Amino acid sequence: MSAPTIDPKKVEDAASAVIAAASAGTDRVPGVVAGVTTDRETIVLESSGRRALDKDTPMTTDTVFAIFSTTKAITGTAALQLVERGQLDLDAPAREYEPRLGEVSVIDGFDDAGQPRLRAPKSEITTRQLLTHTAGFGYDFFNETYNRLATEHGQPSIVTSSMASLRSPLLFDPGTEWEYGSNIDWAGLVIEAIAGQRLGEVVTENILDPLGMTDTSFTRNDDMRSRTATMHHRNADGSLTPDHGFALPDDPEVHMGGHGLYSTVGDYLTFIRMWLNDGRADSGAQILRPDTVADAGRNHLGELKVKMLPGVIPALSNDAEFFPGMPKSWALTFMINDEDAPTGRPAGALAWAGLANLYYWIDRQNKIGGYWATQIFPFADAASVGGYLDFETAVYRALAH
Repeated sequence: MSAPTIDPKKVEDAASAVIAAASAGTDRVPGVVAGVTTDRETIVLESSGRRALDKDTPMTTDTVFAIFSTTKAITGTAALQLVERGQLDLDAPAREYEPRLGEVSVIDGFDDAGQPRLRAPKSEITTRQLLTHTAGFGYDFFNETYNRLATEHGQPSIVTSSMASLRSPLLFDPGTEWEYGSNIDWAGLVIEAIAGQRLGEVVTENILDPLGMTDTSFTRNDDMRSRTATMHHRNADGSLTPDHGFALPDDPEVHMGGHGLYSTVGDYLTFIRMWLNDGRADSGAQILRPDTVADAGRNHLGELKVKMLPGVIPALSNDAEFFPGMPKSWALTFMINDEDAPTGRPAGALAWAGLANLYYWIDRQNKIGGYWATQIFPFADAASVGGYLDFETAVYRALAH
């Protein structure tokens, strides 16, 4: 089936109304930047609201966000580039590249004294398992066992961007289950070991610079810092509190491939456009081969499925699931909706999100994708995700008409 003819004006009009409404009224977000791209150009890039509720600075389209887990697809792209060059075998033991992965144990609960029961894994971790979240690593805000390790045994939070935060046990034997977690942070360390460079240098040289993504980095410069949106917390009564003290580390011990980047919506739309355009940048540079893009976009989970993410730490996340009841798979490194979504997104499209309520989708069939950025905890905030789904729905209604 050929992609529909896209009328940019219709899409812009439909999307603009949703973006403006999101920061107005009682159930609102402080500010939002959102955009839509085809495989050729950005056709929507707009903002509404403010960067911080207690300040007058408006949200602008060049606002910088901590993009959390929308970092993952960029790290996945770097890994795929190494595969293309013959430097990375996704199915080889990952410890061959990053020896610390050979030191990881599996946790089988806790003993009567509250100490972790640890054992050796029954199989080796592969990089493919890291990219598909089947290696066994989790997150404390989505998993009770990890939360107990944090609260009772001092396991550092992943947002510290420290090596100690990654030194956590596996929840199961590699390849046997799907569990969302710090797997792609480890994939970033595999990339570093192969390339002999920090992850930020690898992605800048091979992805960000060729794409012209000048506002994306693990470390903000002064200009980026001056344009950064403030994090907000949604309170139990629905009100919002700005948190000017929150920031991901600007000089992190580890460049966290799973969550560590800062970026703008305009930059990320450029990245989405590359995936829509068979791996080609606006400049004509080939970031990934078309066959790599096609293979990466298929289901790599086999019979396993993406599960609901339970909000174990309520301040950081609500229970979260996209399109409850619909089967969802995992690509390299995106979620796939296996059936047509109620927003209009077709089966087989790619998508994911970031903890501070950032969301995107990539529809290679219709050659369109979008990104929605706010800075609010907890994840799956009703106003934030509701606004995003309205945004995506409005785009597809505009396409249909």
